[in-house]
Amino acid sequence: MYEYSDFDEDFVRARAAQFRQQVERRLDGSLTEDEFRPLRLMNGLYLQLHAYMLRICIPYGTINPVQMRQLAHIAERWDRGYGHFTTRQNIQFNWPKLVDVPDIIDALADVQMHAIQTSGNTIRNTTTDVFAGAAADEIEDPRPIAELIRQWSTDHAEFQFLPRKFKIAITGAAEDRAVIRAHDVGLQLVKRGDEVGLRVLVGGGLGRTPMLGQVIRDFLPKADLLPYLEAIVSTWNLIGRRDNKYKARIKITVFEHGLENFKAEVEEEFARIRQGFTGVDQEILKDIAAQFAPPAFKNAPVDFHEKTLAVDPVYRRWVERNVAAHKVPNHGIVTISLKEHGATPGDASAEQMRLMADLAERYGYGELRISHEQNVVIPHVALADLPAVHAELLRAGLATANAGLLSDIIACPGMDYCALATARSIPIAQQLAVHFREIGLEDEIGNLKIKISGCINACGHHHVGHIGILGLDRAGVENYQITLGGDAGNAAAIGDKTGPGFAYDDVVPAIERILRAYLDLRAPGEDFIDSFRRLGAQPFKEALYGETRDAA
Repeated sequence: MYEYSDFDEDFVRARAAQFRQQVERRLDGSLTEDEFRPLRLMNGLYLQLHAYMLRICIPYGTINPVQMRQLAHIAERWDRGYGHFTTRQNIQFNWPKLVDVPDIIDALADVQMHAIQTSGNTIRNTTTDVFAGAAADEIEDPRPIAELIRQWSTDHAEFQFLPRKFKIAITGAAEDRAVIRAHDVGLQLVKRGDEVGLRVLVGGGLGRTPMLGQVIRDFLPKADLLPYLEAIVSTWNLIGRRDNKYKARIKITVFEHGLENFKAEVEEEFARIRQGFTGVDQEILKDIAAQFAPPAFKNAPVDFHEKTLAVDPVYRRWVERNVAAHKVPNHGIVTISLKEHGATPGDASAEQMRLMADLAERYGYGELRISHEQNVVIPHVALADLPAVHAELLRAGLATANAGLLSDIIACPGMDYCALATARSIPIAQQLAVHFREIGLEDEIGNLKIKISGCINACGHHHVGHIGILGLDRAGVENYQITLGGDAGNAAAIGDKTGPGFAYDDVVPAIERILRAYLDLRAPGEDFIDSFRRLGAQPFKEALYGETRDAA
């Protein structure tokens, strides 16, 4: 993985020192909160419902054991002993004191980490396929390009005060595990003959006006990527709405101008600036790519793994659910679920972080990934070592075998933490997970993506959940709207609203009615999303509201 250059080191240290001075000025009253707000947001510091929240950048979700242990140290020393992994592959600390934040930033710098551009109207952390560099269906590891984008976008003088935040995702695989169509710009590595280039999508995003990205270039040579990205962002920065923050995202600009008109302006800007990119970026990319060379995979026999599969049903279930195929046949990709039934999705204690760091160091070639689904992944584990990894996870309560099942829920912090939230998310996720385990239906239901947001900003990605749940405020009372048929993968789709919302206590029974209808109506071997596509929404609306009620 990428190691800081001297420039990176100096830059991050300088920003840390600058922010320390800004915090001191806020504490002594030299800066008002209104004056301090844009400064803290540029450094990932939010003022939440009960306390400050610090969002720390984990570029493209890749982290090493030393960094993970430092996060554990920060959690124990300056927070409440845990951190929350997010859908942008970052980590948030929910309870830091303002006076301590400069020390936290310095501690991050000690391990080549920071919180720059994790908030504000700028280019956020570029996310990618959590299986990048390991996936069997991958054309090429996309992380070197993600790192190039990080270097280009960090403190880019033109893009620090954009109309709104800007999010980029990239995948190098045939299967989209990075939700590229729900991003301002989505990138997919593709081949044309022997050349690897990029398919570019623009104008995706969730929130109050969910839209899926559209293809603006079918094939873009790698050498053109940065100037083309710059042309896209510059065009939007110039013509994007600034009169209404709800209409300021690039998706609205593309919609209002039309894709072809927007593309024409981008292409014109691209032609104007292309010659200014002399190829230095491609030399940098070569140097970056060398740092992402795959590890020297060991050639260990798989006999013990196979014997354990045969005699241990707990191990076999975990492997079936939480271990994905690796490009090296005698290895696997391990998903460590942070979704134990009844737990807060995405939370990890300091003790758990240290264990995951130890396992990655001992068995995972020194690498961990944070997934946008709020789990932690060890991307490279020899099958010979899987029984030992499972045993360690089991002892620590981290061996929940539910990856891709109902309880593997994405949920935003909701009204338990967030000042913008209009309803609770975490308790709904906890209740759903526990309820379906208790009634014994989770395994029978099988593959299912439930996503929950506590407000219209859609941080829980509810629009692209097979079942989406959106918490709203209706005259001071929590009301939950249910959507069906969303998808974050290759068949990306925005879910359809089912009808009137449900009170807090009625959400779990409502979801149960939907899923019991699915179990009654499905064809043999048919997942929920496939049943929904075959049958349409009507039978599920009838299950929710009754046949005589107009649920349209």
